[in-house]
Amino acid sequence: MDAKTRLMHKQAEFRRFALEHVAPYAAVHDRTEAISGHTVPSLAQHGYLAPFLPPQWQGAGMDMLTLGALHEEIGRACSAVRSLLTVHGMAAHAILRWGSAEQRERWLAALAAGRVLGALAVSEPNAGSDIGGVETEARPAGEGFVLNGRKKWITCGQLAGVFIVLAHSEGKPVAFAVDRASPGLRVEALQGVTGTRGSMLALLSFEDCFVHRREMLGRPGFGNVVALSALGFGRYSVACGSVGIAQACLDASLAYADKTVRFGAALREHQLIQQMITDMVTDIAAARLLCQSAGAMIDDKDAREIQHTFIAKYYASTAAMRAANNAVQIHGANGCSSDYPVERYMRDAKVMEIIEGSTQIQQTTIAGLEFQEFERRRRAAPAAAAPAAPSDAGLACL
Repeated sequence: MDAKTRLMHKQAEFRRFALEHVAPYAAVHDRTEAISGHTVPSLAQHGYLAPFLPPQWQGAGMDMLTLGALHEEIGRACSAVRSLLTVHGMAAHAILRWGSAEQRERWLAALAAGRVLGALAVSEPNAGSDIGGVETEARPAGEGFVLNGRKKWITCGQLAGVFIVLAHSEGKPVAFAVDRASPGLRVEALQGVTGTRGSMLALLSFEDCFVHRREMLGRPGFGNVVALSALGFGRYSVACGSVGIAQACLDASLAYADKTVRFGAALREHQLIQQMITDMVTDIAAARLLCQSAGAMIDDKDAREIQHTFIAKYYASTAAMRAANNAVQIHGANGCSSDYPVERYMRDAKVMEIIEGSTQIQQTTIAGLEFQEFERRRRAAPAAAAPAAPSDAGLACL
């Protein structure tokens, strides 16, 4: 079986799981602002919590291209559950890549099996996700550090048992794997958000919270590298989940336009409805290819994967918002009612344009990376050489 066929089979497997175990509960997650108790055990039973982990840590060694298909299908069924997979994966990724042997032994198998959930604690009330503006302090004290500060908008913070916490210590960024049970750590639920309402957001308060030095990930001064690598994982996951939202919008719109009659004809016969459907179809196809391209680059350790992940997240999240807008328009007044899922999709899509770097951050970063490449080519080219060929940023594909 070739790679393309294998990916199609895996995506079909993920779709069957999502339809049976995730989609039926999506509206309940949204309404109650909580993920139902059966969800994590079900994900763990199928090996979907952190499947990229090596088998020695009870993972499946799943490649990122396949992981993207999993997160697309879960996002298609419920963005809140996809958010859980994202942040849990970010924590596992950080510990796998930067953790000590002791930290890996303590956490990774437990994360893969769902005995513990993980979350990333970077965002703060006064800094958002600006890692350079982090105010949480880690003051050296005896055999470790004392943490003081607050982290806000922590996805699945209400459930997580371990947090990857970014702080600063004596002017250097540091990252720790902090046990939820650590004295001095308080977790408060946050509610009333626009979308992904079941993602169980939390505010973390560190009040003289002691962590041993062995809980540091990497070394002093390495905290931003740990955070950025985790955020890169999250950016790819959100991009794929955004494709799932757009696909769900198309699914709902096709069904509604097929059965609904207006002005003596089914909606599907109206040309402006066809135009909106066409826009959705083309956006989804393009976004999915961009995500697959980024996933393949990550797997291949291609240096271009950073920019291409930004491109995928930018395009897929804005495509999800366009698809949601069109889906609500096709549904008319019904699209503004919680009786129809497109109302939820629109709220969830808006969140995708904010998390793991807003649309505007994606734009400035992508442009900045492209100018860096332009400067590199200009320096490398002889003075009399012909103009350089255009960047391949928009040309990469599987």
